[in-house]
This record gives sequence, structure tokens and C-alpha cells, in this order.
Amino acid sequence: MSLHRPRFFLFASLLLSLLVAMPLLAQESAEQQLEQLKQQAIALNRELFILEEELLFPAQTQLAVFLSVDAGQFFQLDSVQLKLNDESVTAYLYTEKEIAGLLRGAIQPLFKGNIRAGEHTLTAVFVGKGPDKRDYRRAISHTFTKADDAVLLELKISDSSANYQPAFSVEAWSGN
Repeated sequence: MSLHRPRFFLFASLLLSLLVAMPLLAQESAEQQLEQLKQQAIALNRELFILEEELLFPAQTQLAVFLSVDAGQFFQLDSVQLKLNDESVTAYLYTEKEIAGLLRGAIQPLFKGNIRAGEHTLTAVFVGKGPDKRDYRRAISHTFTKADDAVLLELKISDSSANYQPAFSVEAWSGN
């Protein structure tokens, strides 16, 4: 009889530890399943976003405008306004943190929209502080022809050490 008691206690303690561990294992399994569901939801959300973008902004009608800043010595940006064919499409007023991000190399998407095929004129009006901290306002225009492909344009602000003035330009990433 004494031989059966240690086995009984061993069996009972093993059974007890299994009973305690089963909910933990079930919880761990449920957490793994929950994590898998979260990952599937994120992937589905990403796919829906891409489909929505393609539906709302088909490549054959898409225009996207971005802003980059490689300046700071001769111009501090305060705001920018975009006009497409003399109609205002967006305006943006910058915070100090946003300016700091642009100066570190960030590229800001300013506008994304649909336009018809044909010739268009994009005008950007930049407002800020120029040389000697004086108020500075400068507009640039860019004429382009919209065809079947998306048009991606980058507005660039840079310092021109040749004339100690800011330089404003438009670079086409694709299209015209």
C-alpha cells in the first residue's frame, strides 16, 4: 500500500498541474488565433485601401503633387496654396514640427485628385520669410499635358547660393 500512495500523489499532482495548465494553453492558443485574426484584418484593410485608391483615383485621371524642401538659409516656408487651372485646390499652413520634418528630407503629399485629359496649368504660391527675414511671397506655374498615365509632380524649394535667394521649381516624376 505504501507503494501506491507515492504513485497516487504523483498522479494527482500531475493531473492537477495539467488541469491548471490547460486553461493557460487554451488562453495562449486563443491569443495566437486573435493575433492571426488581427494580421488578416490588417492585410484585408490594406487590400481594401488599395482597391479604394484605384477606384477613386484611376491612373488615367490621377494627378498627385508633392512638396520637398532643401532650403532654410534663404527661405522659411509658412504656407503653400495650389491652384489647378486658376481654381484653388488646396492650401496648407505649416507648423514648426512639419517644417523641421521637411528640412530633414520628408516629402509631403499636397494634393491627389482626378483631372481630365488635356493641357493643365498648376500654380503654387509659397509664403514665408525670405532673405533678411523679410516677408516673401512667390508663385510658380507649370503647364503639363495629361494623357493616359498618372501625373506625379514635385514642388521643390531650395537655396540658391549663386544669388542668395530661394529657388522654386517643379519636377515631373512621370508623365509631363
